[in-house]
Parts: sequence; C-alpha cells; structure tokens
Amino acid sequence: MKDIDFYFFSGTGNTLLVVKKMRDTFEKNGITVNLYKIEESNPDEVNLEHMIGIAFPVAVFSTYPLVWDFIESLPRAGGTKIFMVDTLGSTSGGIVGPLRKIVAENGYNPVGAVEIQMPSNIFFIQDEKTNKDKVQKGLEAAEKYALDLVNGKAEWGRVPILSDAVNLFSRGALKLTGVDLHQKLFLFKVDKEKCNKCGICVGLCPTRNIMITGGNYPVHGLNCQYCLRCTSLCPKHAIPCSFNYKGKTYSAVKAKEFLKRKNL
Repeated sequence: MKDIDFYFFSGTGNTLLVVKKMRDTFEKNGITVNLYKIEESNPDEVNLEHMIGIAFPVAVFSTYPLVWDFIESLPRAGGTKIFMVDTLGSTSGGIVGPLRKIVAENGYNPVGAVEIQMPSNIFFIQDEKTNKDKVQKGLEAAEKYALDLVNGKAEWGRVPILSDAVNLFSRGALKLTGVDLHQKLFLFKVDKEKCNKCGICVGLCPTRNIMITGGNYPVHGLNCQYCLRCTSLCPKHAIPCSFNYKGKTYSAVKAKEFLKRKNL
C-alpha cells in the first residue's frame, strides 16, 4: 500500500472534504496519494499497479450516471486492491453491494467500503451549526476509515437481494436525467437580475451542460445530472433550485476548490 490513486466526484463539496481528509491521513502514514476528478479522468489510463479509491455522493439511493459510467469502464484487473467511500444525507441501499459485485467480477480485490453522513444539499437544509457538526463527525469517520484501510481492518460486504433491488430502481430513476421531457421540467434557469455573467457555473458543470455565447447569460442544456454544483456554488445565488427548502442552498466548499486543476 505505497501508492493510491483516488478517483472522486463531488457535487457540492462533501465528498471532496472527505477525500482530502483521507488523503492527509494516508500521507501521514507514508502513502503517496494522487487525486483525480472522475469527470476529467479516462478509465483506460488507470494504473493497476496502484491501489484504487473511488469516492462519490449518493443520489436517489445510488449515485450519478457519470460515476457509474467511469466504474463500469475500468480496465480488467488481476487483483488490484480497490476501496470506496460515499457521502450521503440519510441512506443509500443501492450502491455498496452492487458496486462490490461489479469490481470483483472485473478482477479487482474489494478491500473496504464505507458510507459517511454529511449535511444534506437537497430538500430540507439544516442550520449552519448543525451542518458544521455533521461535517466534523464526517471527517472523523473519514480519518478512521483511512486508518482502517492502512491497518487492514476495513471491510466491504454486500446484501445481495435488497441492495440489488434498490440499485435497479435507483439507476432506472437516474436514467430519467437523460430524458428530454424530464430535463425540460426541471431545467435550471438563471436569475438575470442576480447573474453577473462571471461564467463560474460553466467551469463548475461536470457534464459541460452550461454555456455562455455572445456575452449573454448562462444557459443550461438538456444534459444535467442534478449534482447541484451550479445552484449551490454560484457566488451570486443566481441559479434557483426548486428541490431546495425555501430556496436555501448548501455547499461544503467554495467554487474555487472545483476550478483548481492541481493541488486539490
């Protein structure tokens, strides 16, 4: 366990915080860690000589299509160790077991899985103090998990019938994000009275779904996966979200953390 390539996707920052905490813990134990954004990574370039980490947020009891696409495109391995961590507001049920089955059948050695509760970024959003306490507990759990991986104490189990059924439902629901009608019904639209045309939302979008042309305001296309980066990290709060309670938004980090290309 000398080198870890840690691939992650983060919506509004919870997963990024967890990944950075785990990286720091690994490095304190003499392990080299490379962080890679899933949305910018090519599965064909994964180094099978390194341990692989996968991190992502839970969405509809599972995770986003772009994360599944990356995982299912990983190259065939011959025993490469792999671990996963997800962040969630409440529960998943359709990710840990099915993901273990996929990577194991593809030749990987699943050595650890954990789900870490963090503040919710959809529907009811808690007050700042409650969120701060949840983040602190989440980071403590991330540190413990990293140490368990270092010491060989982590586990990755699975409950076949229940988790497979939940996964089938959730991935079917998430496929709706690619249906034009669904996209049009929940299309994000910029509040032109607040927007200053800074273009930050364009750089934040993991699916390149937001465009600015000819000096106009940002426009969302029909390829949104509802990670909520744009609505939660817009510095002017100019992209309202109907999913959020009373228009409130939550973000664990500032937009600049996602716009960095190096030194995450």
